[in-house]
Amino acid sequence: MTETEIQSPTSPRARFVRPIEFDMRPMLLIPAIALLALPLVGSPSTWLTLTLAGLAMGMIIFITASGLTLVFGLMDVLNFGHGLFIAFGAYVAGTVLAPLVAWTSSAELWRNLVALGCAMVAAMVAAAALGAAFERLIVRPVYGNHLKQILITMGGGIIGEELIKIIWGPTQIPLPLPEALRGAISFGDASLSRYRILAVCIGFVVFAALAWTLNRTKVGLLVRAGVQDREMVEALGYRIGRLFVGVFVAGSALAGLGGVMWGLFQQNLIPQMGLQVNVLIFIVIIIGGLGSTTGALTGALLVGLVVNYVGFLFPALTQFSSIGLLVAVLLWRPQGIYPVVGR
Repeated sequence: MTETEIQSPTSPRARFVRPIEFDMRPMLLIPAIALLALPLVGSPSTWLTLTLAGLAMGMIIFITASGLTLVFGLMDVLNFGHGLFIAFGAYVAGTVLAPLVAWTSSAELWRNLVALGCAMVAAMVAAAALGAAFERLIVRPVYGNHLKQILITMGGGIIGEELIKIIWGPTQIPLPLPEALRGAISFGDASLSRYRILAVCIGFVVFAALAWTLNRTKVGLLVRAGVQDREMVEALGYRIGRLFVGVFVAGSALAGLGGVMWGLFQQNLIPQMGLQVNVLIFIVIIIGGLGSTTGALTGALLVGLVVNYVGFLFPALTQFSSIGLLVAVLLWRPQGIYPVVGR
């Protein structure tokens, strides 16, 4: 949103808000990269499989990044300990799924979804509780200071990782997919795993909920206003501190959900998984524009496609593909493809 001043007889400096037209050009990068990869891959069926898998992987990445996007978009907090909530949520989900093996090993999809739903709810609740403590003890003293936020949240994440090792042990724990979500569904000569289809559905639900919260609710407006002028918002009778806590808890819960999705995608759990995913998450939100939900979704889809294509064509460059994409996008748009105006 941009503000344009106008003159009127009643108010010499009246203001009105005129919305900026939505820029479709960054989204066109998704089909452009896909079409560019087609002649390089060669086989249309292989290309379609890679494209569908890349888009699904992008949705999984978006789910893991959504919590951090919410926290920064509404609170202006750079939480480098975000990976802790991802790992914690994944481990809690693994603990919940362990005694539900009769449900996860069933060939009936509804039983698998019930077990998975219980694990996701438990992970989100546990991550939300951890987030509430993390905000109170670590984040609250450093509101408004990005440098201190980076240092102290990174330290909190490292301590949390060590606590995970104490609780669940330092060794890898398997997290197999439920029986009905294994395998793939064919689309002509192409195929897409059942689990990735589920991830796409969950990703769209998360995106819709975030977009509505950020753009259509009073909460989003109040918290943004509180970041700019906390005293003024509190003078109007709103308890901005409670809103900040609520937003951070919601972001932590989304991180817990992302941890479940990522753990099932990798089919194993390790204490360092949060730190590993954190790097990818920050690449995505920097590409998208810090705090932009639409940008995070677009960035995640771009990363998913590029990683899949490069992994097939040039396996040795897979680890550097997302960083290369980041550099290319920032050379084009230094603030990201959908920067948050005024930040």
